[in-house]
Amino acid sequence: MRAVYPGTFDPCTNGHYDLLIRSAQLFDEVIVAVAKNASKSPLLSLEDRCEILARCTDKNPKIRVESFDCLLVEFAQSLGARVVIRGLRAVSDFEYELQMGYANQSLNPAIEILYLMPSLQNAFVSSSIVRSIIEYGGKISHLVPKEAFEFLRQRGYACI
Repeated sequence: MRAVYPGTFDPCTNGHYDLLIRSAQLFDEVIVAVAKNASKSPLLSLEDRCEILARCTDKNPKIRVESFDCLLVEFAQSLGARVVIRGLRAVSDFEYELQMGYANQSLNPAIEILYLMPSLQNAFVSSSIVRSIIEYGGKISHLVPKEAFEFLRQRGYACI
């Protein structure tokens, strides 16, 4: 069975990576769906976000990275995926994710939404926290996969 794990991934964090690796243990194939989502004004380009994820997952043949710029359920259906994976860190995530899950199921009832919690050590990590730390020149190496850190360091975003 094929699953889609969508997000902006700006940048990919240890929390994202944790859910991705665990999802690959549950499904035959996991497509990391990197959303263009220009309304969020991402720090990194779509190409850079895809490149980071490709570097993080290149040793796992069950994971592939693709970008998309359409409704998530349309993208999932075009790939033959019936499951969408979403992460839940806290109660604040739950309300938003519940709304989005119901909206997506109203658009395509055949799509199942699977919510996973990150491991405890990654429960507080979010892309917005990482971006804030980057903005002030703080240490991020413990918050992102090593491949993501190296990419960000090479681009001048991370110096610690």
